[in-house]
Amino acid sequence: MAEITEPGGGLEPQAEAPRISDNELVAAARAGDEVPFSQLFERHRGLVSRLAYRFFSRREQVEEISQESFIKAYFALGDYHGEYENSFAAWLARIAVRSCYDELRRNKRRGESNIGDLSEEEAAYLHERMRDLGTSGNVEGNAISRDLAGKLLAKLRPDDRMVLTLLKQEELSIAEIAGVMGWTPAKVKMRSHRAQHGLRKLLKKFI
Repeated sequence: MAEITEPGGGLEPQAEAPRISDNELVAAARAGDEVPFSQLFERHRGLVSRLAYRFFSRREQVEEISQESFIKAYFALGDYHGEYENSFAAWLARIAVRSCYDELRRNKRRGESNIGDLSEEEAAYLHERMRDLGTSGNVEGNAISRDLAGKLLAKLRPDDRMVLTLLKQEELSIAEIAGVMGWTPAKVKMRSHRAQHGLRKLLKKFI
């Protein structure tokens, strides 16, 4: 099919439709339209999944957390106040983190381990890695960047694991973690200290 051109012979560039903001989609969803919330889901599902993968390794767990987070967000739209740019993403992230925290606590009560114990091969690998890191003065921080971090973090209390993951992996500040979790900064600091002490105790087995 021949291209339609202007008299000058050149193709006239078509202007892209302006991107609908999150706040506009939220307003439409509040009015009872399901389509805008589906757009919010597609726009931010990657964010929620990434956060869930920080705490859970199985795909089905991550999918369950994602679904739970968006369901909670849908029914809480009336509580959302989007004063700032990207505030919906931050608001949704808080819901997702708290959903992860609730699931960690449920797993703890059931006595479940999300990943399981270290195999002999993994323990040997970690031993070699930690031998070099042990003199750096920041063993816990370096360990969290390693592939086996999840297996170590899974052995911590849910509160400790949550704080350490947000602090070291998500690189949130004490104040930001307090805002996400609804805790006081003093409580976050206490949890952080306890978490890092607990991780050091675990690492000593391999150094």
